[in-house]
This record gives sequence, structure tokens and C-alpha cells, in this order.
Amino acid sequence: MPAPKNTVRRSLLVASAVLMSTALTAPAASAAPKPSTTPSATPPAQMSVVGGARLGRPGTQVNLASGVPVLPKELSSRSWIVADAESGEVLAAHNAHWRLAPASTLKMLFADTLLPKWPRTTKHKVEVSDLAGVGAGSSMVGIKEDETYTVHDLWLGVFLRSGNDAVHVLSAMNGGVKDTVKEMNAHAEELQALDTQVVSPDGYDAEGQVSSAYDLTLIARSGLQKKDFREYCSTVRAQFPGETKKNKKGKKVRKSFEIQNTNRLLSGDFDVPVYQGIAGVKNGNTTNAGATFTGVAERDGKVLLVTVMNPRKNGSNEVYKETARLFDWGFKAAGKVEPVGELVPPKSAEQASARPGPSASPGEAGGAGAGSKPVASAPASSGTDGVGVALGIIGGVLVLLAGGAFLINRRWPLPDLVRRRSRP
Repeated sequence: MPAPKNTVRRSLLVASAVLMSTALTAPAASAAPKPSTTPSATPPAQMSVVGGARLGRPGTQVNLASGVPVLPKELSSRSWIVADAESGEVLAAHNAHWRLAPASTLKMLFADTLLPKWPRTTKHKVEVSDLAGVGAGSSMVGIKEDETYTVHDLWLGVFLRSGNDAVHVLSAMNGGVKDTVKEMNAHAEELQALDTQVVSPDGYDAEGQVSSAYDLTLIARSGLQKKDFREYCSTVRAQFPGETKKNKKGKKVRKSFEIQNTNRLLSGDFDVPVYQGIAGVKNGNTTNAGATFTGVAERDGKVLLVTVMNPRKNGSNEVYKETARLFDWGFKAAGKVEPVGELVPPKSAEQASARPGPSASPGEAGGAGAGSKPVASAPASSGTDGVGVALGIIGGVLVLLAGGAFLINRRWPLPDLVRRRSRP
């Protein structure tokens, strides 16, 4: 029998989260552990309790009972979380609020913050200064100075190749890295991702730059409200503009080259098969962070989010293997396990829930609004592998549940995420 919904328990969790988020944003929050990129051996004894008191405890948090499957044995990650993407229920977690270096999973926050800024057809000619400050050894998509790219090209570079060069160009378009970091931190606070501190917009290792499995899951959930975010994070391969060169006849030509998504659960690898129902979202890997990953997948109408940070077991694809095991567990446990906490809504959603009338979701890139025409599925953009764009869009634009219904039911609606077609 599915676990009954306990409205009283949910209301108490919401109230607790709101009170704690207020406390954490007050001056007293300075008592929290100082952010550092140097990984510690053990999690702090006390961590944030946003989303529920149990999520602030070190170690594994799960309500095992009769009929609930046992958690996978081979889990070596410092931190992980399994959550229902729509209801926000946290099914199980391990050191959920441990503040760790996020690597390129932080690009989810970058995208969620900046995606609505420009239509995808906007063009930008890259200047030398746009690429200043890209860290040594950064992942790159191959942007060249004095070449013109569309915003669509740049976002493909961010999501598929995790290109720090693409991040820096978009940041330059946004007024510079400093302004972009400021906006990202403000957006993290709006999402109640209070473990997160942004120093570099691309996730490159920087002193004091941290996030948590809980926060990265909140950020992914927010990003998935945006049509463009869903499309980019689910794209397997695309064509990217190359460098302008002269051919044998002396004519200037600019050819494209193929880029593939580095999310191995989406694209597959020699020891990692494509995960059935996967739809994104973002992976990362740096010296200090190790491997990090947040994924979203659908099975039998259930949509789950899983975040895994820094597996200690050796193997280049271990983060994907542990994510797949947690997804498998989550789909078996959904409806049977009593949640240990929940993903809190953004501050603006909480405020809107106290007022009558509908509240629109964050705008799509290019200015999509409430009057957008409904479409059946995300179209394959020019130069993009349509098979990789598998996230359906129901009704065109998502709308947050209105009034008290959001607070009571705690549902943040997602589209028909992944009726994913098989790939050749």
C-alpha cells in the first residue's frame, strides 16, 4: 500500500523550513562552517535543516519498513539525495547538506539564472576579453575570438561540453563575471539553496565555492521549469560552429563540428549504458570536487531527481553507476517509503501561495509568457539531434499551482518529461 499523505506533517516541515531559512539568512548564519574547497574526511556534526531536521544529520537518512527495498550496498559518495521531482519529497539522503565543491554541476545555477536573458537567436561576436579568466585545464567547447555565435550555440556549449569558454562569453554578455556571480548568489538565495556560495560562474575550483546535494537538487528542479533548460540538458549531440578558414579557392568558409553530451547516463559509455528514462541534467568533475552529478529520470509516470557528490570509489564513471543504482532504488521505493524531508519551494512561490490567483513560472528564454501556444513536444532546434531532445512540453508554459494548493500539496508541476524514444 502506498504511504498515506500526511498534510499535518508536511505543513510542519514547510513551517520548519521557512523558519530555518530565515535564521540562516540572518547575521547568526556566520556561525556556519567556513566554506572551503578542501574536502574534509567527515561531514559536520550539524548542517542546515532546510527541508527537514533529518536532512541536517550526518549519515544516511531513510525510513526502511516492510515492503521498502533496501538501499544499494555499493555507494561510496560523500553525499547523495533521491527526491520526487514533482512533489518534492526526499525519499532518502546521505549527508544532504554537506557543503562540498560542486564542479560543473554549478552550471545548472548559471543556466537557471541567465537563460531568460536573451532569445536564442541573439548573436555575439567574441572578443579577446570575453575569454579572460578561463581557468587552466578547463573543459572547453572550442570558442574562437572574432567569431560570431548565437546564444543557442553558446548554451549548447555550456550543457553538452560543459564549456567554461561558453560560460565566460555569456557572462561577458551579462556585464561580466562579477555581476554574473552576484546574480547567481541572489538566485540561489531565492531558491533557498542556502548551502551554495558562488565564486566562479563555471564551477571551476575556487576558494569558498561550495554547494550541497540538497541545493543542487533544488537548482535542477527550478531549471527544469524552463523549456530551454529541459531541451538543452536532454540533448545528446549537436553541431557547433567551427573556425572561419579559407578553402583551396581562397574563399572563407566556416564548417561545423559535432559535440556530444558528457552526461554518460544520457550518451552512454563503454561501461555505462544509457539509463532508461534519463532526461539530463548536469555532470561535473574537478580536482577538489571529484565527480559530481545531478540527474532526472522518469519511469511509469514517476519523475525522480538524484544528486551524487564525490564518490570515493575509483573509476571515471563511478558517479553515474551510483546514480543509476539510486534511481533504480527510488523507482522501486516510490509510494512505499515515508519521506525523510522535502525540497522547499522558492521564496517567491511561498509568497505567491499566500495570495489568491495563479503565479506564473519563471519566464522562458526569449520571453515566452502565459500566452504561449501549447505544443506537444520540444522541437529539435537547427543543428541539434532531435532524438536527444526528448522532453515533452504540456501546455507550452508551466504554471505554479495557485494559492494554498502549492503549500498544501507541495507540488511544483513538471512537463511530460521523458517519453524517451529509443536511440539507434
